[in-house]
Amino acid sequence: MIAGNISRRYAKALLELGSEAGNVDAIVTETTSVAETYASSVELQRVLGDPLVPHRVKKDILSDVAASLSLSATTKNAVLLLGDRRRLRLLPEIAQLLREMNDLQKGVVRAEVTSAVNLSEAFYERLKMQLETMTGKRVVLERKTDPTLIAGVVTRIGDQVFDGSIKTRLASLKNALMPN
Repeated sequence: MIAGNISRRYAKALLELGSEAGNVDAIVTETTSVAETYASSVELQRVLGDPLVPHRVKKDILSDVAASLSLSATTKNAVLLLGDRRRLRLLPEIAQLLREMNDLQKGVVRAEVTSAVNLSEAFYERLKMQLETMTGKRVVLERKTDPTLIAGVVTRIGDQVFDGSIKTRLASLKNALMPN
């Protein structure tokens, strides 16, 4: 079975467990947190992936990580299960799929908004309202900055990109003035 299908099964199981317990959002947040911790620590990945490290030691490390992140029993048990089955490397993908499934269930779409500098709250509110009108769904904005854009905003919703950056306009102008 390919990794994507395995990750999807774990994400679906976590979503169902969260739905039954009424704490889906907490499980999504916790799973994202532990996935970020795992993905950002090469040392943690190395130790947990090392076949010479005893299983009990790995379990203790995962329990310590769970305690330091204040994970619920459901999320902690899921992480320990992934460790038992040697599938911790799938944790970031599972967290991403879980978030997407939860968003889909709630009718939410995420938009990544990248600008050269931080913009005013009023701008983000107007953009959010326009995107909600356009998509017909509730929109959650994820804000990023990229000084190379010079000015303007690039908004990505799924596969759609709305590029209003000066960087892209300058590149288009350059291509128009200097054809190959």
